[in-house]
Amino acid sequence: MPHRSKILPASIALVVSSLACATFFGESPARPVVADSTTIELVTAIPPVTEIPTTDTPAGAAPVTCPVVTGKIMEKSLLEGDGKGEVLDEEIVLVTYIVSGDKISDPYYEHVKPDLKDEQKDSIKHQHIWDYFTALIPADRRAAIGEYSIMTDGKDGALAAVSQTLKDPNAWALEVDIADSHDYYNLTFTLVHEFGHLLTLGPDQVPPDVAVFVNPDDDDLYLKEVSACPQYFPGEGCANADSYINAYYRQFWADIYEEWNKINLEENDDAYYARLDEFYYKYEDQFVTDYAATNPEEDMAETWAFFVLGPKPAGDTIAGKKILFFYQYPELVQLREEILNNLCASFPE
Repeated sequence: MPHRSKILPASIALVVSSLACATFFGESPARPVVADSTTIELVTAIPPVTEIPTTDTPAGAAPVTCPVVTGKIMEKSLLEGDGKGEVLDEEIVLVTYIVSGDKISDPYYEHVKPDLKDEQKDSIKHQHIWDYFTALIPADRRAAIGEYSIMTDGKDGALAAVSQTLKDPNAWALEVDIADSHDYYNLTFTLVHEFGHLLTLGPDQVPPDVAVFVNPDDDDLYLKEVSACPQYFPGEGCANADSYINAYYRQFWADIYEEWNKINLEENDDAYYARLDEFYYKYEDQFVTDYAATNPEEDMAETWAFFVLGPKPAGDTIAGKKILFFYQYPELVQLREEILNNLCASFPE
């Protein structure tokens, strides 16, 4: 599901909507009304993979023991994407499951073309993908997920996405493209990235704005809600003052946000992408990937994935300092170790 950002006046310095997120591999998709995703490209050198520092491991926690796997995930996920896949014109949801803890049930099958029936009915594959996600992410950290969908937009398009569900602003949905799910290196990086959105935009960090949720096309209402928010306002609502996204925005985006928002106002797709590329190259040392320059939410999710899967940087660039941002939170350092240990135990080899 594409990421959508509100087109709003550049003078409003705390406006960006992240109603959904998608991670893409391959060619950049056609831009919808607003900012969409671009090909993930490696732009910061990955240090030689010998070991992942464990100096921040909580007392008694098991050390990370699969540096080769995590190194390959970082390298392969960020370098691949040849743009030779058969991307469809649109995303097609095949089936949606209800989530209850670790369990998925009550599949709702959409009407799809005959050539998608096999993927739609492949419940074993659907379950395997879900089981892998639940094996990676601790249960108490994904309690907000209420739906799980299998979708496709063809090969090398959107690999996964998260967003609020259509019925409940406090519940979130996870979508995975079955056509791209066979590559567990890319899948792992993407699931960690998508979980980063849930971690930083979920209801405990960003209380949902019910008025905006119920009236998603009412820009006047949206502007009113944004103006009433003293913190950073992602599309889901007004971020808590002590939220991760609010602190991240104020530290890394406050000085460049208005410049970025002028680009986000661009309605012509080609001009938008050209200007966004210029923005990225102007501030290249501030982003772990070119995709991170899409908006603050994608920047934070990309950087979160680097924090979880990569070694601790020296912090001699702003991009490095963004990774170090997460190390100041003991609960996130502990969560990193939990995810890494889960990954080492569950990655299919």
